Amino acid sequence: MGSVAGMPQPLTTVVLATHNAKKLAELRRIADASGAGLQVVGLDEVGSYPEPAETEATFEGNALIKARAAAAATGLAALADDSGLEVDVLNGMPGVRTARWAGARASDEENRRLVLAQVDDVPDPLRTARFVCAVALVLPDGTEHVLRETMEGRLAHAESGTNGFGYDPIFIAEGNEVTNAHLAPEQKDAISHRGKAVRAMVDHLRGLEARS
Repeated sequence: MGSVAGMPQPLTTVVLATHNAKKLAELRRIADASGAGLQVVGLDEVGSYPEPAETEATFEGNALIKARAAAAATGLAALADDSGLEVDVLNGMPGVRTARWAGARASDEENRRLVLAQVDDVPDPLRTARFVCAVALVLPDGTEHVLRETMEGRLAHAESGTNGFGYDPIFIAEGNEVTNAHLAPEQKDAISHRGKAVRAMVDHLRGLEARS
């Protein structure tokens, strides 16, 4: 399969290896705010291809699996992220199982409820957790770059807020008193694991373009 019809292929045009509309919108918003002119397309815009299973034990490994497959199938530079929640009292879990913590077909709400149940009797000082995001960039020539960012915080005792997605309604970022689901998109982007990772990757892309 080739490129998106009529679309140029500079280093600032990338395909994001996801069908998650909310994640795609978030990345586009962060990229637009960076002023880099980064054009991001999602998998639904480039046609279907056999997508690989996420079999690695690390966020970095799974991000690379997805980015490599997208670059090979589309001929475009490909970005992929693997992100999740690490809860200290759960020994860093859910980790790479974040999206499937309550089962392979679990909803976000089911995942959140399970995590809250597992820490129900844990006092505030021990409810520390973090969001982790690993972003992988794979260029058509096989060049790879991976980076990792985090957002530190703690778990709330109950769900609150309607913004965001995933575990946002139960996660309170360091320095805040409300969950991420109470934050405006731009507020969340400024402090989030994905926001930090994407901005760092945009800087890397700028460097590549300057050398090309």
